[in-house]
Formats: sequence, structure tokens, C-alpha cells
Amino acid sequence: MDRKDIIIRTSLKGIILNIFLVCFKAIVGFLANSIAIVLDAVNNLSDAISAIITIIGAKLSDKAPDREHPYGHGRIEYFAATIISFIVLAAGVGALKESIEKIINPLNPHFEYYTLIVIIVATVAKFIFGKHVKKVGREINSQTLVATGEDAFMDAVLSLSTLVGALIVILLNVNIEGYLGVLISIMILKSAIGILKETIDTMIGERADSELTQKIKEKINSFEKVLGTYDLNLHNYGPEKVVGSCNIQVEDTLTAKEIHALTRQINKQIYKDFKIALTIGIYVSNDSGKSGEIKKEVEKIIADYKEILDIHGFYFDEELQEISFDLIFDFKCSNRKEIKREIINKINSIYPDFKCNVILDSDVSD
Repeated sequence: MDRKDIIIRTSLKGIILNIFLVCFKAIVGFLANSIAIVLDAVNNLSDAISAIITIIGAKLSDKAPDREHPYGHGRIEYFAATIISFIVLAAGVGALKESIEKIINPLNPHFEYYTLIVIIVATVAKFIFGKHVKKVGREINSQTLVATGEDAFMDAVLSLSTLVGALIVILLNVNIEGYLGVLISIMILKSAIGILKETIDTMIGERADSELTQKIKEKINSFEKVLGTYDLNLHNYGPEKVVGSCNIQVEDTLTAKEIHALTRQINKQIYKDFKIALTIGIYVSNDSGKSGEIKKEVEKIIADYKEILDIHGFYFDEELQEISFDLIFDFKCSNRKEIKREIINKINSIYPDFKCNVILDSDVSD
């Protein structure tokens, strides 16, 4: 079974479960005159709608690449997750409004033992379902399913809080329904904002996972002729469509044929291990002799600047009398160009006959 079918099957289970819980909770909530149970039922209804949107998103995102969308349609999943987060957000706002009204104009809820049984069943069902959905989501790298699983866990907590409120009414004859409703609403809103932030971060282009980038660099550096891996960029076009680029450093004595064979081997291995299509650029190294001396002087100059995290791609072209390298700046640095000019001036004061070509770069991955 492919990834799309797994998402659809899991979402259908969620639809069936949530519709069942909506009916039971709504009936019990109205019979018990309990705003908390009714709000819980509304939340389950929004979960069912979210599952439907997840199915639509999975189907659309599975469309093959075309001329207008050469990287495929995988990002549609993230748009689906955004819609879901707004649905949950709207449910939270509505629940908060109803709860405040309940505090201002309280009603006297009454609970029967069957009420408590329904709430307990709902809590256990959502806990088990949430665990299952999160497990499936992690296995197939589905951000939407993982978020749905988290939301199901949240529902279990909310149902548990409703149960606590019912027990307080039964045992102490104290009505805290409105206040529990406010608490439920806040938790729903927090969950929605969390889902929305995570999805928007992915769509904007967040920093690649540190553990992943480290593993990729370690794998590339394991090739005998690779002296270092730099400028690793990863771009997400959907959960199963990641493309990237990097530069590797090699000795300047390698032939074009050797470099071609090396980059092909790396491409093949990275795709096999990580399912990432990687474009590879080349830095050549000539750290011996005059070049090595110049590099040490440049490193001494750069050591005075805490804003600079690293230097790479260093090369001295003796024929052109040109020094070139990349400077990696901390994102917090706001005066990169001024620092670059200072460094070039210092280098020129030591090597006045050499041209200096400095590229400003950023710390895009670990």
C-alpha cells in the first residue's frame, strides 16, 4: 500500500470514529445540559471535517509533476494542514465565546452515570486512536497525520477534563462548567496555533533538521576524495520530494573525469540513503606552498571577527594572482558588507598585488 492510500485509510478511520463520538456526545450533552460535553462534540465534528480535507489533500498532492509544477504537487499537503488549523482555530474561538456566556449566565447541569460512561469511552477511544495516527504519521513522514494524532490526544485530555467537571458537580454540587469550557477553548486554540505555525514554517522554508544534515555531510565526507562538505541546502516540495545542493572540496589535481565519477557516486548514495536529489558543486583545494601560507594569514585576520562562523572554499590562483573564499556569517550580523570591506583591506595591506574575491554566505544548515 502506497503512502497516499495509507493516509486515506487512516483518515477514514478518523471520520468514522469522530462521527460516532459527535452523535453520542451531542445527545449526552443536551440531555445533561452540559456545555463542556457539547463543545467536545463540536470539536469531534471539526476533527471529522479535518480528516476529509486530509483525504482531499493526499489525493491532490499525489498528482504527477507537470510543466507548470515540475517538482510535483506535494506541498498541497501543507495547504491542507493550514486549512485544518484554521478550522480548529475557529472551533476554539466559538467554544471560548460559548463558555464565557456560560460563566455569565450559568445553567445547572445534571449528570447520570451513563453520561460518565460515554465520556470515559470517548477518552479511551481518542487516546488509542491518537497513538495509532501518530505512529502511522511518523512511519510515512506525514506532518498532517502526526498533527491529527496530537489533536486526538488533546481531545482525550479535554474529555478527561469534562469527566472531572462532571464528578465535581455530582460529588460537590459545584458548577465549574463555564470555566472548564474556557480551559478547553484555550487548549483548542493553542493546538490550532501550534499546527498553523509548524505548517507555515515548512511552507516558508525552515532550517533543515540538524540530525539529517549532519548525517548527509558525514555520508558525503566518507568518500575518499572528498575533503569537506559545505553550503548544504535542502528544499522541501512535499513530504517525499526534497531536493538540495552542496559544495564539496577536492584536490585541484583531480581530472574532470574523476570529479564526474565522484559526484555521480555521491548523488546515487545520497538518494539511496535519504531519498534526496542533490546537486553538487566543487571547491578545489591547494593548501600547500604559497597558497597554504596565504590561507593561514587570512584565517588570522578572520579570527578577530566573532560574527564570522567559518571560512571555506579558499583558493589562491597563482596565475591570476587572485585570492577567493566564502565567509559564513551569523544571521544576527547586520553589517556584513562593512566587515567584508575591512577584511579585504587588511588582506590587501599584506598582499597588495593580489585581487581578493570574497563571497558572503549564511549559516543555512548545521
